[in-house]
Amino acid sequence: MILMWASFALLTLIALLFIIVPFLKKERIVTITHNANAQLISIYEQRLVELQADLDNQRIDSQNHSEAIIELKRRLLNELLPEKSLNSRGDNRIFALTGAAFLIALAGIFYAMTGSQQQIAAWHDAMDNLADYGQRAVMQKGEPLTKNELQAFALALRTKLSQSGDDEVAWMLLGRVALMLNEFDMAKQSFDKTLKINPDNMQALVSYSQVLLLEGSEENMTRAAGMLSKVLQAQPNNLDAISLLALIAFERKDWLQAKAAFEVLLASMDESDTRYAMINQRISEIDLQIAQQNVATSGDQLAAQSIQVTVDIDSQLADKQPNNGILFVFAKAAKGSPMPLAVVKLTDYSFPITVELSDANAMMAGLNLSSASEIIISARISNDDSVMPSTGELEGHSQVLASKEVRQVQLNIDTLIP
Repeated sequence: MILMWASFALLTLIALLFIIVPFLKKERIVTITHNANAQLISIYEQRLVELQADLDNQRIDSQNHSEAIIELKRRLLNELLPEKSLNSRGDNRIFALTGAAFLIALAGIFYAMTGSQQQIAAWHDAMDNLADYGQRAVMQKGEPLTKNELQAFALALRTKLSQSGDDEVAWMLLGRVALMLNEFDMAKQSFDKTLKINPDNMQALVSYSQVLLLEGSEENMTRAAGMLSKVLQAQPNNLDAISLLALIAFERKDWLQAKAAFEVLLASMDESDTRYAMINQRISEIDLQIAQQNVATSGDQLAAQSIQVTVDIDSQLADKQPNNGILFVFAKAAKGSPMPLAVVKLTDYSFPITVELSDANAMMAGLNLSSASEIIISARISNDDSVMPSTGELEGHSQVLASKEVRQVQLNIDTLIP
């Protein structure tokens, strides 16, 4: 800021020098005394008398007499010209001051009409109120920020980041402010910076997913789903991530997954919550869609695969079961996608136990037992709520089975995962 005003002052000074210096330069004036001019006039008058005498004595004719008088007058005027220059001499300092005043006034008017003084004042105001904006936006203290205040907050955050370098919190705040202003490009750039500093920032992943969903392309929804899956692996009860996954499933018409996600949200709310009725209505809409889908695909449902799986545990591993373990029984395609085709999850169980795997246990629409010709059935006692294997868990697998032919499977848990 100081550099800008110094530049303005320097340019103004240079302009003033161009105006003032020529006027202050001393003028060389040729002076002629009054006596010298009187002598020239006397010679002129004497010469007139001589010309009249020549005319009277007929030494010259009238035409020559007239031409001689004209020439005499011209010569007199040329010789008297310096005295006129002397009489026209003025004070150049007045012109110099007038020019300088005009230049300053013109520069001031031009800057007032075309300059950015209002924007500069707004920038200073934004920097002064940065802490207040942060408390109102993040801590929910005071009145919510207006659109103009959000824009000022974003300006102040960008200035802070340009001065102090990378700051995870500041980038996160800038992304959320940009999201509220519908500045999606700025929001994505801010969240990219946040995740570059801390790839495990769950709030940034959820907010980034929200931006991607608002843009709406299939590619963005797939990317958002991947981010939300990462959040739920670390925070299974993150309601923001669950609600966004519910929206993704709804947009993709994956009614079963959408219903499950909305039911989780509904269970976390009181009936007095303003969102309760809206989510309940959404679940009713999904139930209607599922019913219509069931009618349209009744023929496929009749041919759906169903397999009874009896699970037992090796006697040598019975005492190695984790406390509060969770039993997963699932089927995967022998070749192709690693995603389970059907999953049953049990928290209360005892061995031996029999479960049924069918297309109704599919995790994703279109990826079920009926979609694979060869499958492998597995059972795992997990330490946590994740289907992914980890050290200390117990599991067992079947051989490769023909899904169209098998109806019952005996499975033994006989392996300790190192």
